[in-house]
Amino acid sequence: MKIKDITHFLESWAPLSLQESYDNSGLLIGEESDSINQALITLDITESVIDEALDSGSDMIIAHHPFIFRGIKQIGNTHWIDRCIRKAIKHNIAIYAIHTNLDNVSTGVNFKISEKLGLKNTSILQPKKETLSKVTVFVPFADKENVLQAMFAAGAGSVGNYDQCSFQVEGTGTFRGNETSNPTIGKKGKYEHVNEVRIEVLVPNYQLGNVLKAMIKAHPYEEVAHYIQPLTNVNQEVGSGMVGELASPMKSDEFLSYLKKQMNLQVIRHTRLVKNEVKKVAFCGGSGSFLLHNAIRKNADIFITGDFKYHDFFEANEEIIIADIGHYESEVFTKELILDALTKNFTKFAFRLSKVDTNPIKYL
Repeated sequence: MKIKDITHFLESWAPLSLQESYDNSGLLIGEESDSINQALITLDITESVIDEALDSGSDMIIAHHPFIFRGIKQIGNTHWIDRCIRKAIKHNIAIYAIHTNLDNVSTGVNFKISEKLGLKNTSILQPKKETLSKVTVFVPFADKENVLQAMFAAGAGSVGNYDQCSFQVEGTGTFRGNETSNPTIGKKGKYEHVNEVRIEVLVPNYQLGNVLKAMIKAHPYEEVAHYIQPLTNVNQEVGSGMVGELASPMKSDEFLSYLKKQMNLQVIRHTRLVKNEVKKVAFCGGSGSFLLHNAIRKNADIFITGDFKYHDFFEANEEIIIADIGHYESEVFTKELILDALTKNFTKFAFRLSKVDTNPIKYL
């Protein structure tokens, strides 16, 4: 299999355009045209993980966390990142990271947490703005369904729980082709009137290219009249963290025990149990303290994430329970998420879960 077969699938699931500005997701080492025989899936890239790939015959590593973030001016042998780069290149091991782009999709990292906790009625905790555009196109009435269906199939027209959404207005289109034109309707040099439909659809920005290509291919006109309008609307399907509900309320101390069991935790750092019961749960894999006030505004009973600093715990303000379960612990099941997605789409290719515990934090 070619690397590009895997990367194209991963990026159709979690587009690179959805990663945060500070991130470095994508193919970090390797060429998309290279052939591979087996891929190892891990949370982090470490020397031990690369050794595991070598021992298992894996020539690609798919990680959640990228290990190259900053500019590299030289590659020596004293820092662990340098050693990882040298070893991967020496042994022709490709490395791919699917990080905050997987955090930001509704079927990504936080979906896996909701699944582990058995939550329902989930939604994005902090939806992203400016990830949508409106595409408007003018189509002859007789061809509107062909064009619409092509655009829908390419990714247009989804709004929350609904798909194939559009707005249509009938009107009259006019045009006159010059001597080099080849009009589908009418004759060159003649002023024409045509019954047309103005079609408007919402399109995620990362799908714009595919939708425009499909629209132009399906459209009967030589010149397709259309325009694109970027929107500041929030996209409810993309963003940070999630919030959901338990099937039945649980006493707060019982929920913490349940959380510990379901997420396989050794310890939970938490604030005072200011809620007698837990029903609504907000959560974010990794470092999510920036979402605390979103969780409070959503009337969540508890907010689960990792990497809370000491003074940030005070921001609970007796309004919510904070449960810091650790960065690694909140995301470790992401390996299973990636494995499940890949094995369902590549049934005849070998994927392996890393057995290396890459958590740099240990507990007594």
